[in-house]
Amino acid sequence: MSQPITAAISPAELEARLRLHGLPALGPMRFRRLLQAFDGAARALSAPASAWQALGLPAVCAEARRTAQVRESARHALAWIDGQGQHLLMWDQPDYPALLAQLDDAPPLLFVAGDPSILELPQLAMVGSRRASRPGLDTAMAFSRSLAEAGFVITSGLALGIDGAAHQAALEVGGRTVAVLGTGLENCYPQRHRNLARSMIDQGSAVVSEFSLDAGPRPEHFPRRNRIISGLSLGVLVVEASVASGSLITARLAAEQGREVYAIPGSIHHPGARGCHQLIRDGAVLVESVQHILETLQGWQRLPPAVEPVASSQHPLLALLQIAPHTSEALALASGWPLPRVLASLTELEIDGRAVNENGRWFACLS
Repeated sequence: MSQPITAAISPAELEARLRLHGLPALGPMRFRRLLQAFDGAARALSAPASAWQALGLPAVCAEARRTAQVRESARHALAWIDGQGQHLLMWDQPDYPALLAQLDDAPPLLFVAGDPSILELPQLAMVGSRRASRPGLDTAMAFSRSLAEAGFVITSGLALGIDGAAHQAALEVGGRTVAVLGTGLENCYPQRHRNLARSMIDQGSAVVSEFSLDAGPRPEHFPRRNRIISGLSLGVLVVEASVASGSLITARLAAEQGREVYAIPGSIHHPGARGCHQLIRDGAVLVESVQHILETLQGWQRLPPAVEPVASSQHPLLALLQIAPHTSEALALASGWPLPRVLASLTELEIDGRAVNENGRWFACLS
């Protein structure tokens, strides 16, 4: 799904969106349906309950929209946004992460503590077991350091084990890292990682969540969180995971989103390697070194935004495609161009017979 670009919304519309966001049983798809049906959140809130029901929304949504709790939650969020280093990104605004906006269930609102601009930089997700072995933690930290030094933002879920090791290692080498929470930003989970989250914010990284600021760690939140981890990233690296690990959910979502999936193998006797082995059997890239990842993501480095297409053989997008196939979203990140410009250029290249799209990936045609 392409990301619509709209004018800045009014304060009244912003508050209305925050009120919608606080309603029970209103997920991203229903949120978007309301905005599109009524041309805005403010109009949606004032529409009769029968109109909501006609859109297939449960009665509990319409009944809760005027409660004191929903109003207070919106007021609290507005006050939070005014704080230093605290931001709200909206799916139809130009500062929303371009890769994430392509998801059909992209979060309509995304709370960000820290630097939101890093969400547009090339990200690689690293996930794995909460009860990781010492060798697994060492491997995660080594890969995170190398990938951060190569210029990738390391994205994970701030969980114990592999996630925390990946975040910490990126910070240690002066890299950038993004934590996607399964709770609200005022209810950091796990508590043991509160200082790590604060260090990330203080050092120019970011902590993000789609949930209301005070939302707690409910079991159903974490699978939803995982789609954001993969949706922000060019690929997902699974370091150590059992076959029942939530990391495999993240990997499955990444594959469905057209992202790369990488897995590090281990001993056949180690339960924490079985999930990675399952991913490799299912088609994930077997990774033994950082170079194996870099080889599949060659050309991700941004080109100068001022570069204009010149002769066809020197077209910047074609040069990237000659190195490796890319999705249109990955080309936008690699080139530094807005996605609409990338799509227009790809159409021209396809008409000229110089590029072809196969299963969502663009390839350069051999001359």
